[in-house]
Amino acid sequence: MIGHLLGGRYEIIERIGGGGMALVYKAQDILLNRNVAVKVLRQQFVHDDEFIRRFRREAQSAASLSHPNVVSIYDVGQEDEIHYIVMECVEGKNLNEIIKERAPLQVDEAVRIASQICDALEHAHQNQIIHRDIKPHNILIGRNGRVKVTDFGIARAVTSTTITQTGSVVGSVHYFSPEHAKGVVTGEKSDLYSLGIVLYQMLTAQLPFLGESPISVALKHLQEEFEEPRKINPLIPQSVENVILKSMRKNPEERYQSADEMLKDLETCLLPGRRNESKLEFTHLDDEDQTRVIPAIKPQQMGMSSRGDDEPARSGDSEKLQSKQTAKKSKKKPILWITLVLVLLLCMGGVVYYVQNLLVVPDVVVPNVLTKTEDQAKLLISQSGLTVKDPIKHEYKDGVAPGVVFYQSYPQESVVKKGTEIELKVGVAKPLTPMPDVKGQSYDAAVKLLTSQQIKETQIQRNEQFSDQAVGTVLSQTPAANESFDKDTVQVVLTVSKGAATVKMPNLVGKTQKEAENEVKSAGLKVGSVKEEFSYEQEKGKVTKQWPSEAGSDLPPNTEITFYVSTGYPPEAITLPFNVPVAPKEEGKNSKIRITYTDARGENQEWGSRTINTTQVFTINLLLAPNKDSVVSVYKDGQFVDTYPVSYIDAKNGTVTMPQIAPPAGTTPTDTPEGTSPQNGSGSGEQGNSEDTSNDSGNNGEDSINQDGTEGNGEPSALAPETGSTGVTRGEFAVKHTNHSGKETGLYKK
Repeated sequence: MIGHLLGGRYEIIERIGGGGMALVYKAQDILLNRNVAVKVLRQQFVHDDEFIRRFRREAQSAASLSHPNVVSIYDVGQEDEIHYIVMECVEGKNLNEIIKERAPLQVDEAVRIASQICDALEHAHQNQIIHRDIKPHNILIGRNGRVKVTDFGIARAVTSTTITQTGSVVGSVHYFSPEHAKGVVTGEKSDLYSLGIVLYQMLTAQLPFLGESPISVALKHLQEEFEEPRKINPLIPQSVENVILKSMRKNPEERYQSADEMLKDLETCLLPGRRNESKLEFTHLDDEDQTRVIPAIKPQQMGMSSRGDDEPARSGDSEKLQSKQTAKKSKKKPILWITLVLVLLLCMGGVVYYVQNLLVVPDVVVPNVLTKTEDQAKLLISQSGLTVKDPIKHEYKDGVAPGVVFYQSYPQESVVKKGTEIELKVGVAKPLTPMPDVKGQSYDAAVKLLTSQQIKETQIQRNEQFSDQAVGTVLSQTPAANESFDKDTVQVVLTVSKGAATVKMPNLVGKTQKEAENEVKSAGLKVGSVKEEFSYEQEKGKVTKQWPSEAGSDLPPNTEITFYVSTGYPPEAITLPFNVPVAPKEEGKNSKIRITYTDARGENQEWGSRTINTTQVFTINLLLAPNKDSVVSVYKDGQFVDTYPVSYIDAKNGTVTMPQIAPPAGTTPTDTPEGTSPQNGSGSGEQGNSEDTSNDSGNNGEDSINQDGTEGNGEPSALAPETGSTGVTRGEFAVKHTNHSGKETGLYKK
C-alpha cells in the first residue's frame, strides 16, 4: 500500500496503526494538500457483504458528527476490493500508550481527559450514534492536549481482547458493560460504563476486571464487584471516585442517565466544596445474573413407618396375608407407573407451553417517530406493540419546534422485543434569560457581565452621549433590566457617558470688543469681564489676550470668558520713522529689495519688497520700548546687504543715526526734514507687502527716480548716483549719518 494513490487522491505515506478490523495509514491528500489518516478494511472481511454494508453505514453515520473532540471523517470509498475511510490525522499518541508510559495519571489530567470524552459522547448520543467500543486505544491525545474520540460505531471486528460478533455481542471485553455481555441491545449508558472503566484505569493504572479468557472477564462484568479505586490510589478524591462508582453500576438505571449528566459531574468534581463529599451508597437490587449459592436437595429416607419408627411387622399369623398383598401389588405397579408417566408428561407439556408463552416474546420493528408530534409518536409506538418510557423528556434543541420529537432511544427499523420501552425527547420553546441590570456600571464591567450570560461582544453596541456621570458609565440599556432575551439573536445597546458636554474656545485675539463678544456668545459661552491694558502688539480697541483658556480648548458650556482690550501703546513707547536708502545692483537695471525689522511689536516682521532700478529711500515706522531695541535688515536680490540697529535710548534722546544718500558731485547737499524722505512725497514704500517696480514715469503714486538724476517733477534729486569725476562707480552711493535732530554726523561711503 505504501506509495499507492488511493481513489486518485490519497497517496499512502506510511502505516501508523492497525486493529482486528482495519489497518491505518498516514496519507497525503493531493487535492487539498494536507495529511489525512486512511483506515483500510482487512482483506478477510472484503467478501462479507453484511460486514461491508454495516462498515459503510456506520462510517457515514460517524461522518455526520461535527465536534472538536471527535475525529472528523472526510470520505468513504472503495477501489477494487479496498474499502477505506478517510479521516482527520491527529499528531500525538493514543490514551493507551500514555497509560502504559505514566499511569496513574494526575487526577486533574484524568478528569480533563474524561470530560472531553464525555463531551464527545454527548454530541454522538444527541445524533443517535452509540460508540459501543470506548477504550483507551480509541482515544487520541493531540500534541496540544486536545482529546479526540475515534471509531464511532465501527469497532465491530475481532481483536485479541474483543468478543466476536456472533449475532449480538460486540466490543472490547475489558471495557464493555454487563448488558453488552448479555448480548442485549446497548444504549447510551453502555458507553458511560466504558468511560468509567477508562477513568478507573487512568487513575489506578489497572483494569477493574481481569481473567484468563474473554469469557471469564465478561462473566466478571456480570457477577463480580470491582475493587474500589481509592483502595488502590488513596490520592483520588472521594468526589472523583463517586463518578467512577456511579458510571460503573451493573444496573443501567443506577448509572448516569445521560452523558450530559456525567459531564456536569466531571466538571464540578474537583471543586473544593466537593472533593471530600460523602461516598455514594447504592441499594442492592435482586439481579438474576448474580451468582447464588443453592443448597443441595437431600433425598428422603426410605423404609420409615407411617408412625415414624422402624418396628418390624409381626411374622406370626400374618404371613399369608402378606403373600396375598404382595400379589395384588405386583399387578398394580405397572398401571401406577404408566399413570405417573402420563401425568408427568402432561405437566411438562403445560410447563413448556407456559414458559414459551411467558419467555418467548415476538420481535417488532421500531417505527420512526422523529419530527412527529408527541401524540403522533405515542400512537405509532403503541400501534407497534411498544411502550413509551415515562416520563417523556422535554428539552430545548436548536432547530426543533416545540412539541416535536427529536430523539428516540432506538433508531428506526431496529428489531426489538414486543413491549420494549422507547425513550423519547420532545422539543420545547427556547428558554429565555432575564437581562441583567448594568445601568450605573462601567462599560467594561457591563460587557464582562453580559458575556458571562453567553452574549457575544459582537452583539453589544456602544452609543456615547454627554452626561454629568463619569466617563464610561452606562446610562441606559436595551433590552431593559429583567427583560427576557434570546442569547443567540439579542442585540444589546448600551448608552455610555462621554462626560460633560464641551464647546471649543474661539480665538479672540486681534478682534474688536464687539466682535469678541459675538464670538463668545456664538460658541455657547458667556462674556465675563472686559479689561483694558496697554499693548505693543495690538492697536487700540483690539483684544490682546483671553482667559481662562487659549483658543481651541474644550470648555463646559456657559463658561464666563474674560478678555483684555488694548488702549494703545504704553506712554513710554516711541514711534520713529526710520529712513532706509537702497540702490539697485546696477543703475538702470531692476533689483528686488526686501526689508525686515524687529521692534516692540515683534521679531523679524516683514516690511515688504520692492523692485527698483534707481536709488531710493524707504521709510520704516518703528515702535521702540524701554526693553526692546529695533533692528532693520535689508536684502537685495535674495542676498543680505546691511543691518541698521536703533536703540530706545537714542530715540528718546534724539540721537538716532539715520543713513542718508550723499548728493552728486557738484551739488549742494540739502537737509531733509526730520523723519521724512528726501524724495517728493512721503515715501509710500512703508506699506510693504506688494511688489512695485520703480520706473521713469513714477506711476501709481510711488516715488520714482528718473534716469537723468531728476525727480518726477524735474528737480535734481539727492538720491541720484554719482556719474561724474568723483571716482564713485555707478550703482554705489555715499551715505552720511544724521542724528534724529538733523545734526550732520559725518560722511561714509556705501
